Amino acid sequence: MKSSDFAIARLGDATLPSPLRNTEFTPDNAAVTYETNLDRIVEYQRRGEELPAFETAGPREKIYHDPAWSRAAILTAGGLCPGLNDVIKFLTLTLKSVYHVPIVHGIRYGFRGLAPGSNFAPIELNEDNTDDIHMQGGSILGSSRGEEDTAQMIDTLSRMNINLLFCIGGDGTLRCAHDLALEAAKRELPISIVGIPKTIDNDIGFIDKSFGFETAVYTAGTFASCAHSEAKGAYNGIGLIKVMGRDSGFIAAYASLANSYINYCLVPECKFVLDGDGPNAFLPHLFRRMQAKSHAVIMVAEGAGQELFPEGNDQYDASGNLLKKDIGVLLKSEIKRYFDERNTEVNIKYFDTSYTVRSVPAHGSDAVFCAMLAQNAVHAAMSGRTDVVVGHWAGQFTHVPIALATRQRKKIELTSPLWTFVKASTSFTPDPVAENQEEGKEK
Repeated sequence: MKSSDFAIARLGDATLPSPLRNTEFTPDNAAVTYETNLDRIVEYQRRGEELPAFETAGPREKIYHDPAWSRAAILTAGGLCPGLNDVIKFLTLTLKSVYHVPIVHGIRYGFRGLAPGSNFAPIELNEDNTDDIHMQGGSILGSSRGEEDTAQMIDTLSRMNINLLFCIGGDGTLRCAHDLALEAAKRELPISIVGIPKTIDNDIGFIDKSFGFETAVYTAGTFASCAHSEAKGAYNGIGLIKVMGRDSGFIAAYASLANSYINYCLVPECKFVLDGDGPNAFLPHLFRRMQAKSHAVIMVAEGAGQELFPEGNDQYDASGNLLKKDIGVLLKSEIKRYFDERNTEVNIKYFDTSYTVRSVPAHGSDAVFCAMLAQNAVHAAMSGRTDVVVGHWAGQFTHVPIALATRQRKKIELTSPLWTFVKASTSFTPDPVAENQEEGKEK
């Protein structure tokens, strides 16, 4: 990584005094190092290279936009996620009550609301009509997937005299926000475009935690408890829970650690096979466990085991994301087949948690995290930052260039402490080393 990768775009010099009072301002040169490994830090110093670091988020003593002449807009895009309404509420509250921005528009149904002829009139947001929305799941603004014309959306923002745009969403939303920022810069329009990272999969790069993830883990645990009760309540009972996680299995991994009666954790990062004699064969291992214990609980991420399906017949959503084939249904069918072939009774209870997990309100510290992200997003926008997403790293809130955050999807590293803990607490963990050795023999 180079230090230049972490540079934050600004619209110009911030020369206006902040309206905030009795506040500890964040200096513009405050930074959070990207590297946390001491040996790597020493290596950078040995080479005489500047250490890569995030700009620290927070209120600035001088701001770029004049609040009295500002107009803000907020939108939510992509799938639903716990905490969306919390972020909308605290963006509105900070803009209106802290910076005294006179107009805050809520753009309906994501980027579709910025497209000409959408017929989705914006909602004017204020402290009153957002006061209790944090108690609701979903988004009061609605959401959508799909691509809209960047130039036309900038035309809409220009007509509305918007100079502060907040885009709440995952990597697809952030890429669209990045395109908007580039188009605004090309036209020399002084619009601060700031992203707030929304993905319960927790898969945005260079950000150690996104909002909604903690609530998703907690909610998945409720289903895990029910699955455990069902598994124990029947002879040879199996509780099978599918959770979200298209390409990253963080929800499954954390939920398995938080609920230690989960015996199997299957994630996209760690491949496995159904039948066979090797260490990666899932069904034989499950059969042996059932003979010994007569019950099991399985947690599987939606993107796990995609290599088990026949190739072809791929489908995509409106945003161009590959729709995963239903691993939960496949596992249920294959488990029953395997046990039937061995004349062994099995009772499978299948829980598909996907829409329940993503549509509940945020709770506890996750709700607090939403509030802090939102406040820091407003501080970043008012100071003239743009093409930036508010992140979190090493216990501090940060500014991350959107291009950097969307460079690569964050996934579980199979050599990480997290996966080591999961392996220690579950019965079956495929061994990628053994798998590679077997592939080498076949070649």
